[in-house]
Amino acid sequence: MEKRVDYYSLAPEAIKIMMEMEKYTKTSSIDRTLRELVKIRASQLNGCAYCINMHTTEARKMGETEQRLYCISAWNDCTFYTDSEKVALELTEHVTLIPNKGVPEALYDRIRNHFSEKEYVDLVILINQINSWNRISIAMGNKATTE
Repeated sequence: MEKRVDYYSLAPEAIKIMMEMEKYTKTSSIDRTLRELVKIRASQLNGCAYCINMHTTEARKMGETEQRLYCISAWNDCTFYTDSEKVALELTEHVTLIPNKGVPEALYDRIRNHFSEKEYVDLVILINQINSWNRISIAMGNKATTE
């Protein structure tokens, strides 16, 4: 990975906290593939090439199709995402773009048709976690590389 600042060495306690949150997101009942789709979509919205590269690579390893990866930015116009994936991706967009979109009650109601209250909380935490990673990655100058 190419980066401008070695933030792992300069702020190890902060990175340790970030990694603990990452561990938490992996213990949630949110499907692994959906977690990667959420991370990819948030990273697209934030323009984080490093994270897009990382999470599309992970999704492929888990068996995600190229078609679904290529079309994730237009998820709403596709028939090959499930209703629960679509509502999670919609929530991802609303939370990532919260100053412009907020999280309206109607969206929360749709989410609750597919996810428990605990899963809703875990989705919001997951979305916030990837948004934090995106901002760290972009600010620190991380670049997507072939390595």
